[in-house]
Amino acid sequence: MTLRMLGKDPNSPDGKSATIYYDDVRDRYLVQGLKVLDEERLSQMDLPDYETVVEIPKYMAQFFPEVNGDSTEPDVH
Repeated sequence: MTLRMLGKDPNSPDGKSATIYYDDVRDRYLVQGLKVLDEERLSQMDLPDYETVVEIPKYMAQFFPEVNGDSTEPDVH
């Protein structure tokens, strides 16, 4: 399995986050972002102990191929 980076946040001050990856074996996206620690927001979710929540800027949705009407396998950018 090779994760393919689809896009990084162009406004990231350190160039490391947020990032969207595609796993072609599992056909899933992996999202790297800021870990949500705000209890008020977390309390509004039905979040199992084995999951976590990260946040990314709204404009990063552009990196998901389906957003642009492309349902084929993601291209690497």
